[in-house]
Amino acid sequence: MRQLLAPLSAVLLALLLGGCGLQPMYAGGGSGVVAQGLAGIEVSPIEGKAGWLMRNALNDRLRAGGAAGARYRLDVRLDDRLEGLGLLSDDTISRERRTLRARYQLVDLGSGEILLDATAGSDAGIDVVSSEYATIAAEQTALENLSKEVADRIVTRIALRLRAER
Repeated sequence: MRQLLAPLSAVLLALLLGGCGLQPMYAGGGSGVVAQGLAGIEVSPIEGKAGWLMRNALNDRLRAGGAAGARYRLDVRLDDRLEGLGLLSDDTISRERRTLRARYQLVDLGSGEILLDATAGSDAGIDVVSSEYATIAAEQTALENLSKEVADRIVTRIALRLRAER
């Protein structure tokens, strides 16, 4: 009896999921609407080390090649903060929080219209240890990881916007 129910339930589940309206984001692979839209985005230069990391992370996620046929421009402004949280009895900081916030706009180069104006951000906790080198390395690693995470959020939001446009 179980052998009969398993295939029947799989078919029923497939029929139910087909009617729910879910569609793959990157349908059509590299030639799909979303992939082509993402490949057509040029990322404007962003100030500072955090900006350099963010721009590289965005370019890695948007396309493999160059932006010869750019249709859109992505403007990003970053707010990178490092603040002390925990204080020890000798007034030294024992914990830090690094916060990276991005305000970004997706601009249609043909019309100059702003298609998307949004923010994304993330934060990370850092232990401050007795080795200054280790603390600085942890702060830099946190910035690199936050840049990648915020870039992922930005690209996902843009992909949703481009998908809705089709």
